[in-house]
Amino acid sequence: MRVPLIVGNWKMHTTIGEARQLVNEMRLGLDKIEGVEKVICPPFVSLAVVKELIKGSSIKLGAQNLYFAEKGAYTGEVSPLMLADLCEFVIIGHSERRQYFGETDSIVNNKLRAAFKVGLKTILCVGERLEENEAGKTKEVVTGQLKSSLAGLDYPQDLVLAYEPIWAIGTGRAATGSKANETVSLIRQQFAESYGKENAREVRILYGGSVTTDNIVEFVEQSEIDGALVGGASLRTDQFVGIVKQTSEIK
Repeated sequence: MRVPLIVGNWKMHTTIGEARQLVNEMRLGLDKIEGVEKVICPPFVSLAVVKELIKGSSIKLGAQNLYFAEKGAYTGEVSPLMLADLCEFVIIGHSERRQYFGETDSIVNNKLRAAFKVGLKTILCVGERLEENEAGKTKEVVTGQLKSSLAGLDYPQDLVLAYEPIWAIGTGRAATGSKANETVSLIRQQFAESYGKENAREVRILYGGSVTTDNIVEFVEQSEIDGALVGGASLRTDQFVGIVKQTSEIK
């Protein structure tokens, strides 16, 4: 059985003080929920503080990005070595990184290699733009991103995949559960072609894109979807705890 996973991506929100308050508010509620793996990904500046706050809890910690070099003259970047002692997970290839910072599949591939080298568990994001979706190119784009991002990599045991249709991120316009499940199934099929059917059955694939307590059930009740990568709703205690709770009741 694949253990359901809910990941909260705080993006560029919360000061250190706000991060501390948010963790303190949600920790007790999250600890009461069993059967779901919970990960929160605050901004870099709050990782050390949040690590201390969640010590001894069921909450795990992730970063939102990394650079593929371990050290060097790369002003403003954060290396995998810096994260290895701070957190367990890292998000790689998020659509906002691809859209606003020009990250290509090749860059994503290098970041995956760097993350795996230091033992970080990765959450690899793939997803199509609205015009690609409307042109019927979802399968071509999403499976192409996956294949290119993982090119040359041996089976990555600590990998989580996330399908995030770009047109649904932060727009309030989520995909339907059935359509998301259809695309996640295509992703799993592509993964099977690269790493075999058994590994494809084991890899967890999340849905991300305007997930809230109002629609989480629609996604996690689908056979291929193993949880969610949550954006804005992860900044509200009632929403994030509610999403995890509803997931535990379905899965």
